[in-house]
Amino acid sequence: MTDDLEEIRRRRFAQIQQQQAANSQMNADDIQAAMQQEQAQAEADSKKQAIMRQILTQEARERLTNLRMSRKELVEQLESQLIMLAQSGRLQTMIDDEKLKQLLVQMQPKKREPTIKRL
Repeated sequence: MTDDLEEIRRRRFAQIQQQQAANSQMNADDIQAAMQQEQAQAEADSKKQAIMRQILTQEARERLTNLRMSRKELVEQLESQLIMLAQSGRLQTMIDDEKLKQLLVQMQPKKREPTIKRL
């Protein structure tokens, strides 16, 4: 986990340095605030991924990764709910692919069939 966090920090730090060279008008306080914000975001992402590795099987994580490409909001909502359940102690076992499919079906809005009435 710490290796992942350090790698994320280094990559983001390199990006910020490139941005600094392009935007030399930014003052030092703005740059430091941006770096702190990015570091906080990287740490939050790392913690989130660590929790997801603890509560999801490999197949379930792969399904979420694939689904993220098309339904990012749905995946983020599901991840936040799963993290809350895990932190509150309401998840007793790891979530496998089948259970994840059931959760995704439950989260989908109910589709209404259009009915056509002839008069």
